Amino acid sequence: MTAHAEVHAHDGHHGGEHPPEIHLSSNYPQTILGMLLFIGSEAMLFGAFFAALFFVRVVNEAPHWPPTGYHLPVFVAAMNTIVLVTSSFTMHWSLASIKRNNRVGMIAGLSLTVLMGITFVGTQIREYSRIGFAPGDNAFASTFYGLTGLHGFHVIIGLLLLMFALVRGLRGHYSAEHHHGLEIPGIYWHFVDVMWIIVFITVYII
Repeated sequence: MTAHAEVHAHDGHHGGEHPPEIHLSSNYPQTILGMLLFIGSEAMLFGAFFAALFFVRVVNEAPHWPPTGYHLPVFVAAMNTIVLVTSSFTMHWSLASIKRNNRVGMIAGLSLTVLMGITFVGTQIREYSRIGFAPGDNAFASTFYGLTGLHGFHVIIGLLLLMFALVRGLRGHYSAEHHHGLEIPGIYWHFVDVMWIIVFITVYII
């Protein structure tokens, strides 16, 4: 009975209190850490596709890449690269603006980022329509479409996140104190940009 009473007394003492505060081992918000971990897993996914590309090149021992008879629009891809890299700067401008409570700069930077992302996707689709070979033609075509298509899918996901952030920004949801909803898709967008630079160099240049 004594032990039973002590249990009830203990429960009654803490019943109206909140659980103890969680002590985090990092100063970074959990949402940002979660996005960074997700990006790490995505980087490994891209790594598998890059490994497949290099494996195909080694196995085929092709003296020229792309193989004879195939032409990649390097100039168009380079212009697309400039567009996407520039979008990283406008994304940074947007985030830096809201950190200073400059909503106009935030909206302008984010809108430009979205427009450049749409331009990138549109140019990539146009390239596919004119490139002259299909994914199932051979190993080279499969790896080309696999890597550029995988990246294009990530760009589309990033665009959807940025559009959602833009709608929230237009509704006044962000401020200097509360802007994780913009910062998190911005981190993802920077990852997409960096990954395209690697894809461009690996697929179109090397």
